[in-house]
Amino acid sequence: MKLVTAIIKPFKVDDVRETLAELGVQGITVTEVKGFGRQKGHTELYRGAEYMVDFLPKVKLEIAISAELEDRVIEAIISVARTGKIGDGKIFVRELDRVIRIRTSEEGCEAI
Repeated sequence: MKLVTAIIKPFKVDDVRETLAELGVQGITVTEVKGFGRQKGHTELYRGAEYMVDFLPKVKLEIAISAELEDRVIEAIISVARTGKIGDGKIFVRELDRVIRIRTSEEGCEAI
């Protein structure tokens, strides 16, 4: 089992969710986050004063999947979330040792 964590632009969330649902992904955890990478923030103007916005709004998706879905899920996220501009985001993949559904005590892929 794998845990795929994707940091993407907020306006891409619905498109990514729909595409993953078509692949059979049943659950996604979505968190609004702020951060920066190479994009390094930007300046904004407020009441005539310019100020630096260091942390940009992003969305973090956490998706627990079976190992067989890993490549298809990653390809789907890349194809839908990519705008070709700096700040499109990152994908991290980690191994999941154990998953347990609290309600039924199911474990492994059945718990996903």
